[in-house]
Amino acid sequence: MTTEWDGLPDTVKKFMTALDARQGARALTVFTADAVVTDEGHDHSGRAEIEAWLAASVSESEYTYTTEFTGATTTGTTVDVEQHLEGDFPGGIADLHYRFTLDGALIDRLVIEP
Repeated sequence: MTTEWDGLPDTVKKFMTALDARQGARALTVFTADAVVTDEGHDHSGRAEIEAWLAASVSESEYTYTTEFTGATTTGTTVDVEQHLEGDFPGGIADLHYRFTLDGALIDRLVIEP
């Protein structure tokens, strides 16, 4: 089912807005204790590893960029979000796919891929 931004689960919206605002501690609050995040082919398991990944992701980077929500689909406990990025990183443009698996109101699994 196609989902507009306002129709996304609050947990997903909270994560995406916290990540965009570079608020790693806020983003961490939406994960289960044993959640797994896969980004750039690497797994980050449990809150401590996810916290370290978020800290690195939201730290001041040498690149600046903007993000735009471009669409989402929801199937059961899975929410797929598409995000368009433009900035001064190599290539200048990227489209990312965030696949969230929810456990109740929290994120149990997140896979980020091009």
